[in-house]
Amino acid sequence: MNSTEMSGTVPPPTETSPPPPRSGRRIEVLDILRGVAIVGTLGTNIWLFTNPLGPPSLFFHLPEADTARGAVEVALRYVSNGKFLALLTILFGVGLELQYQSARRRGKPWPGWYLWRTALLFVEGVLHFVLVFEFDALIGYAFTSLIVVHLVGRSDRCVRAWMYAMGALHLALVAALTYAVVATGTGSGSTLGRAEIYETGGYAEQVALRLNRFILYRIEAFFVIPMGIVLFLLGSRLLRAGVFEKDERGARLRNRLMVIGLGVGAPLNLLTAFAGPDWFVVDRYLMPPLVALGLLGLVTTLAHRATGEHGPLRRGLTAVGRCALSSYVFQNLAASAICYGWGLGLAGELDWARPWWPLLAWAAIVASFLVLSSLWLRKYDRGPVELVWHWAYLAPQRLGRS
Repeated sequence: MNSTEMSGTVPPPTETSPPPPRSGRRIEVLDILRGVAIVGTLGTNIWLFTNPLGPPSLFFHLPEADTARGAVEVALRYVSNGKFLALLTILFGVGLELQYQSARRRGKPWPGWYLWRTALLFVEGVLHFVLVFEFDALIGYAFTSLIVVHLVGRSDRCVRAWMYAMGALHLALVAALTYAVVATGTGSGSTLGRAEIYETGGYAEQVALRLNRFILYRIEAFFVIPMGIVLFLLGSRLLRAGVFEKDERGARLRNRLMVIGLGVGAPLNLLTAFAGPDWFVVDRYLMPPLVALGLLGLVTTLAHRATGEHGPLRRGLTAVGRCALSSYVFQNLAASAICYGWGLGLAGELDWARPWWPLLAWAAIVASFLVLSSLWLRKYDRGPVELVWHWAYLAPQRLGRS
């Protein structure tokens, strides 16, 4: 999702046609939401980097609230687990809708060059997976985009049918996987071989391990595609419904989202967080999307209520949102260098200081990319990864015109 995407205010679609295209203007709050989502995503992943077992600990070394230390870690993980990734997924759907509106506004065919964007997203995801982080989200977004790109302009009836069908499929997958976890005891104390490679191994060894276990580590990306389709389409329709608008209609919709997400979803998610590892799948893949809706409503409402000169936090989050891909890659590189054996190796050295030292690592990395993204945007209009990405996106189009 390119942080330079422009927005338009469009009326709700009819049953037979998408909304008419209108000239665009930037929706500032989208940059803030992307920034919040990137910061929160690190809040989820930092627990994987700081675990001596590495990212596989997501599935095989889950904390339990049977000790004071374990209860604190469960509570801290609850704050971010899956919620901000779900928010980021909704925002990808918003971005896809903005691209669709832009194509219609300019009279361009759809999906047209958006398919090339999807291919680039996939390549970027593969590189990020191999070179940086096992649980990259971009590969899943690329596959989801290939489906949603053909649905975004369809009627409300068609979109609702897809959302209901994919939602039902996702519920069935969550139920089946939860049953399998309970039946096999996978959620309690299992380990994945060669875990020591993260604590003491070299960088090349970790890359080789990712390549060797590509299918195993990427199963999650395919498992979440039905959920991704629902959230992509939901983001598209929320944009059309005016959820980001600073008017009464937008305020009413945001209030509903906060009631659903924070009034209902958050308490239920708290229960699943403390229910133990057997409920891991429900806790990570079912409850967080509900909470993400509340976060979207809350952050947008707070952003609209802010008056006067914007403070450094808002400016920093906006800069991170505009450099979202760069910040996402940077945070995982920085966490790897701090925690893994080929870097400072603090995951093993400071394991005794859990659950507090992961918070310090998170805060340090967040502060770094808040400052760096703000400084970078003083000279450039896109983040460094976004600049390379934009060049690659335009390159074949320039060749076609030559």
